[in-house]
Amino acid sequence: MIFSRLLPRAVILAAAGFLLASPIAANDSEAEIGLGGIELKPSSALRMLKEDLYVSADLVRVDYVFENPTDEYITTTIAFPMPSQPRGLAARDMYYDNTENWSGFDFATHVDGRPLRLQQLDRAMIGDRDVTDAVAERGWPMAWAYADELNPFASLSETEREALVTEGWAVRDPLFGNEAVPAWDKVTYFVREQTFEPNSTVAVRHEYVPLVGGSAGSALYPQYRSEDADSILAEYRTKYCLDDGIVAGIDRRVANPGGDEEMQTYMGETWLNYVLSSGANWDGPIRDFRLVVDKGSPDNLVSFCMDGVKKIGPTQFEVVKKDFEPTRDLEVLIVSFFRYD
Repeated sequence: MIFSRLLPRAVILAAAGFLLASPIAANDSEAEIGLGGIELKPSSALRMLKEDLYVSADLVRVDYVFENPTDEYITTTIAFPMPSQPRGLAARDMYYDNTENWSGFDFATHVDGRPLRLQQLDRAMIGDRDVTDAVAERGWPMAWAYADELNPFASLSETEREALVTEGWAVRDPLFGNEAVPAWDKVTYFVREQTFEPNSTVAVRHEYVPLVGGSAGSALYPQYRSEDADSILAEYRTKYCLDDGIVAGIDRRVANPGGDEEMQTYMGETWLNYVLSSGANWDGPIRDFRLVVDKGSPDNLVSFCMDGVKKIGPTQFEVVKKDFEPTRDLEVLIVSFFRYD
């Protein structure tokens, strides 16, 4: 498989053009944990002075500087949401290895340079709503799969499944014949209690190997786009801000004028997502924001939605912003090219 090096503990997809939302992380956010579960909430006092984010298929590293500008000690719960388990954990054309154990992803946190042990909380989430307790009370698994034996709704009658859809516990998945599957995702939070001294700053670093999505094929091949050009390109343009220059670059690389299959160039995709929107939970904008996206190889193509992008190396692209208020999450598409021996 083309991504065997990039995804030793993550995901391999065999189906061309199978788009999967697989966020690789989220900004720190103040959190509240009560009877209703975990809830991210805005901070009325703490500020994020700096965020320096590096994103690649091999490593995610984010450095924050927080400020407590008040004359009071502030103790709060900080939650770092990890990616939700990709919908269904497994499907006919993909498999996941070790996705339920984030310890395999070398997650590490340092506060002011000192290592910090975090508490891991696994929750069942429908959007922003924590339904962990309700799912457990009904005897349903937090982590589930599309396979019949792992889908808790597979053995139910159609009437029972439709009732669950009406109640919001199940959804119809168009990718699998509108089968009724659980509406919740399994989400892991790394949580810490943090005390901010009066009129102080705190530096925090998170670093880990990301959970990424990938495809050994692509819906962006010219022949696939010609069959359903509007819907395919529209999805990529919306999700990754794919422009005509990238499309033209793909076409040039996979063109095979001589028809020699031994010389045919193929392509695959890697998908990365970082939940930037929770960075808006602090008091005011992110004062200094820097993003570096690394596409891995100079031969790869990369596309993501962010203005002010500057190329700073053969594989790296930088965005620098002042007083940044994120309104959408970061979605990154990396297209790689290869030939079979």
